[in-house]
Amino acid sequence: MTRLAEKVAPLAFAAVLLAIWELACRGLHVPAYFLPPPSAVARALVANFPVLAAAAWKTFSVALIALVIASLAAQLLAVLIGLHPLLEKAVRPLASVIQVTPVIAIAPLVLIWAGIDHPERAIIALAVLVAFFPIFSGAVTGLRAADPDLERLFDLYGASRWRRVFRLRLPSAVPFLLEGHKVAAGLAVIGAVVAEFGAGSGGVRGLAWQILDAGNKLQTDRMIAALVLLGVMGIAFHAILEAVERVGLRWWRGR
Repeated sequence: MTRLAEKVAPLAFAAVLLAIWELACRGLHVPAYFLPPPSAVARALVANFPVLAAAAWKTFSVALIALVIASLAAQLLAVLIGLHPLLEKAVRPLASVIQVTPVIAIAPLVLIWAGIDHPERAIIALAVLVAFFPIFSGAVTGLRAADPDLERLFDLYGASRWRRVFRLRLPSAVPFLLEGHKVAAGLAVIGAVVAEFGAGSGGVRGLAWQILDAGNKLQTDRMIAALVLLGVMGIAFHAILEAVERVGLRWWRGR
């Protein structure tokens, strides 16, 4: 009964909020261009679903590609740092600068470098920049989290730095890597959307372009419908990473 209540509670709360929203819009006669009721958003979602679904897939694919590239680059750099600790002092300041730099600020510059005719390259690159740091930070932290007793055991047997990283520190970093990927997945979606806004081009007609197009036409219901799909995509991304984390941690604890 408790598990059922836990599953029903979020749905019931969402239903209450939607009902309040619907009644407020109708009772206060709020203009549809300012704030449409949920029923209007649902109709817009159904009417524009093929276009919005195609746009959502483009945004999702860009975020997924960016996450894979960021994962490979961050883990490779973290392993190199594990092999050569001095490298971290050289790389960490640059990684921190990349983390705190707003994507929207460098989007025009990256768009020029990628080529005006290829905005998708710029969007992927910007999403990679956003998703890179959580994975990199998790990997570096995890590489330092190895059991000190095992570190001393490796010292006792005269293990090489290479063997120490791949046989001890990298397996110890698995939980940190999984958590970093969960954070990076959401940031990859955000980065893809913000980068598309920054690109300001219909060359990649993802959800951000749909939101911009609907806003220019004062189609607020279509804007919110696109936001609903964006939220669903974020939830799906998070659920997939949660499942991967459960499987990965089960394997890690077994090891």
